[in-house]
Amino acid sequence: MILIPAIDLKDGQCVRLRQGEMEGATVFSDDPAAMAKHWLAQGARRLHLVDLNGAFAGKPKNGASIEAIIQAVGNDIPVQLGGGIRDLDTIERYLNMGLRYVILGSAAVKDPGFLHDACDAFPGAIIVGLDAKNGRVAVDGWSKVTHHEVIDLAQRFQDYGVESIVYTDIGRDGMMTGVNVESTLALARALHIPVIASGGITNLDDIRALCAVREEGIEGAITGRAIYEGTLDFGAGQRLADDLIQV
Repeated sequence: MILIPAIDLKDGQCVRLRQGEMEGATVFSDDPAAMAKHWLAQGARRLHLVDLNGAFAGKPKNGASIEAIIQAVGNDIPVQLGGGIRDLDTIERYLNMGLRYVILGSAAVKDPGFLHDACDAFPGAIIVGLDAKNGRVAVDGWSKVTHHEVIDLAQRFQDYGVESIVYTDIGRDGMMTGVNVESTLALARALHIPVIASGGITNLDDIRALCAVREEGIEGAITGRAIYEGTLDFGAGQRLADDLIQV
């Protein structure tokens, strides 16, 4: 199982939010590209980028920072990005820029036809991000909770050909309260494509809990606030995951 450092971009800075609230952003770096190189040096095998401005605006807003990050890590590790991606041209532009995966969230939920077209046009490059509150999918920066059940929607999307699902428990994101292993596991068991856990990862205990069930289909875990605030040492966490998987 891989740990995936999150670099959330707001106004060209590396920030973290609590439960998706833009007003509560904490700035961790003014140089996202340098931050990307830092996580690469710490042993990261993939990076997770979020264009926060783009997510709220519905179109890309941090293109310069994203391109700088891609140039900083080169071809060393794959980079995935979500936020503000609403059309095939944007996907193509990002993939040509060097992104390995594009993450579709609200756009996939609100326009499944677009997701279907994206999977057909860019096979193996489309990830869907499903953010849930009490088992129901939320959209539009988590401001609206839909009637869609996470598992039902994920099963539908895997039939479209998505590469994997990033599952976020909204109630735990950025709150340092521990990952929701139970819900993540239930989703993974219902799918035949990988699930990436997100939201709430705080310390090595969360890594142990996820590694214990990784064979059910949990491919990785995105971590943000914990590695920036120091409750989780990223390198130690990845080494622990590697050790537990080898046992």
